Amino acid sequence: MRVAMFCDGGSRGNPGVAGSGSVVYGEGGETLAEIAYVVGAKASNNVAEYHGLLRGLEAARDLGATAVDVSMDSKLVVEQMNGRWKIKHPDMKELALEARKIAQGFDEVTYTWVPRAKNKKADELSNVAMDAAAKDGTPRVLDVSASPATAEREAQAEKKQSHVVAGPAHWSDAKAPRTRFVLLRHGQTKHSAQRRFSGAAEPELTDIGHAQAKRAAAAVAQMGQIDAIISSPQRRALQTAKHCAEALGRDASDIEVYDGFREVDFGDFEGLTRDEALERYPEQVGVWEASSSESPPNGESLAKLHRRVTRERLKVQEAHEGQTVLVVAHMTPIKSVIRQALGTNAETFKHIFLDLASVSVVEFYGDFGVVRAFNDVAHHRHFD
Repeated sequence: MRVAMFCDGGSRGNPGVAGSGSVVYGEGGETLAEIAYVVGAKASNNVAEYHGLLRGLEAARDLGATAVDVSMDSKLVVEQMNGRWKIKHPDMKELALEARKIAQGFDEVTYTWVPRAKNKKADELSNVAMDAAAKDGTPRVLDVSASPATAEREAQAEKKQSHVVAGPAHWSDAKAPRTRFVLLRHGQTKHSAQRRFSGAAEPELTDIGHAQAKRAAAAVAQMGQIDAIISSPQRRALQTAKHCAEALGRDASDIEVYDGFREVDFGDFEGLTRDEALERYPEQVGVWEASSSESPPNGESLAKLHRRVTRERLKVQEAHEGQTVLVVAHMTPIKSVIRQALGTNAETFKHIFLDLASVSVVEFYGDFGVVRAFNDVAHHRHFD
């Protein structure tokens, strides 16, 4: 008997109260099993996702299945179980070994990534488990046959429908899957603290910058599933991305580096304040500020940066279509992605500003983009 198994897991706090959900369907699409599992009072999203996989495989085994087609919206777990990504986190490594042992009892097991929209039932069950974990974190399988928690969640969902009518895809008639970009500017460096042009230079985060990055990472971890962590290759962005990986329960080796998200090259203006640049290069500064197609001496124009960032964004969107990706980068590349979502001209660069360790969110549905959040710094509010 071949079955289809969908599973998910989540953590409120990452790490925090965690639960998983699994659903097993028969060859005719009938529901054979639903499992809501309390993972514990403190676990990460990824650990919860692995528990969803384990509970689903166990249920398929107990039903007498000979083949299982596993579908998950966790790119990380799917790639690790397919052997394409390494597993370095000790807890996840142990859980993956358990899953492989169970999988050996089947004739065939496949692992496929699906968008979250196609994994709604497993997500619902994992939320039921997290509701229960908030009251009692003892690991256990819940009885969901007539669960009051399920009824409560359905009622909450109905209430949400009263004010959430539809998303951007509905109103724009966009047909492509939504790819969400969570855009995080790096934390403070000595250059940013001194208001110096900092493009190709490689200053490290200051102590304040590390603290900002940690607060931003904690805020990102509260936003829900992050399927991939992407970073500029520059030191300050990578240091910020590593704080995010830690907050998300990921290994630093999971960070994907995209060279196209590096900061604009300020050329001879590098390391200078604007006043210093005006004093040394008054004519060149004027020409550069007047046109996006002009560059600083030995530097890069905004038009050239916008082209490379656009190419890089399209690469990410193709590789992670339908997913949520965290991109840790710099002021100008993030402005470029926002400009792409808005569909505006180069004047946009002059009229938006991004604070250090700020979070912005844009979504792309194929070629159609929207801005959902901009320059969010609420996580720094009590530290300014």
